[in-house]
Amino acid sequence: MGGEYVCNLSPELIQRAKDELNEDPERRAADIQHIRDWLKKQPHIKARTDDWTILRFLRGCKFSLEKTKQKIDMFYTCKSMCPEWYTNRDPQDKRLRAILEMGSVLPLPGYDKHGRKIMLLRTPKVDMDAESLNDGIKAFHVLLDVWRDEDEQASVTSFVTVQDFTDFNMQFAALLNLNLMKKMHIVFEEGYPMRPKGLNYINTPAAFDTVFNIFKSFMKEKMKKRIHIHGSDLESLYKEVPRECLPVEYGGTNGTIEEIKDYWLKRVDARRDWLLEDEKYGVDESKRPGKPKTTVDLFGIEGSFRKLNID
Repeated sequence: MGGEYVCNLSPELIQRAKDELNEDPERRAADIQHIRDWLKKQPHIKARTDDWTILRFLRGCKFSLEKTKQKIDMFYTCKSMCPEWYTNRDPQDKRLRAILEMGSVLPLPGYDKHGRKIMLLRTPKVDMDAESLNDGIKAFHVLLDVWRDEDEQASVTSFVTVQDFTDFNMQFAALLNLNLMKKMHIVFEEGYPMRPKGLNYINTPAAFDTVFNIFKSFMKEKMKKRIHIHGSDLESLYKEVPRECLPVEYGGTNGTIEEIKDYWLKRVDARRDWLLEDEKYGVDESKRPGKPKTTVDLFGIEGSFRKLNID
């Protein structure tokens, strides 16, 4: 969606954006331009300045211009501070391709009754080491970024996650040190302009509890209230995410994992140039007015890593 934004939302969603996000169609172009003008004056930020990218940040910040500026700065700062997740994002790269083909991150077709996207996240069925875990997080952001760029409705309605921990084991849990979990959380919650409206966890094994309690400690109270742990009870899941929204493998009628995975592989391939070009956007801390930010400022961590002690 390069150039000038053309609204393709239904009248209902335009109204919802007004009511819930303070979006005024009459003022929208001026708000976008205000942020674009501000970005031109930021010597340290190299950002996408097309209407659609800026609008997604405005919607994610309920059209508060100051919050939008902070969020954009944070997004590009996170991007530059996490090169292991945001560089070499070529979907044709052998390592990244292997992870994308596992279908661990799948935005499902359609929307739920509240108009929200359902995002299925599955623990990969492979032996992981620290490097492949970083590749997995990279693949998650590749899918997330392509999906966000292509889904206008979700920029208003947001999304709900279903996280399947069937293949989560002690080895996987041991890789999730405190620093890494904090970093993942800050990038996702404070860097991205879209927050999940519901977090559903299914097939959670014993190893899950230790890791989850740490993750939860980083969450804001508002997010904690959106958590639903279903264990292996799919009927419980269906109360939050209707069965018809889920793939066949989860008792639903919304396509198969294989079909959905193939769709997203095609979309990611179609956006290869965009993904490669995206690497040039970020921040240059040497040009930031005032004091440059460090990983300690951003994530509260030094370069050293502490392993989780899991009995």
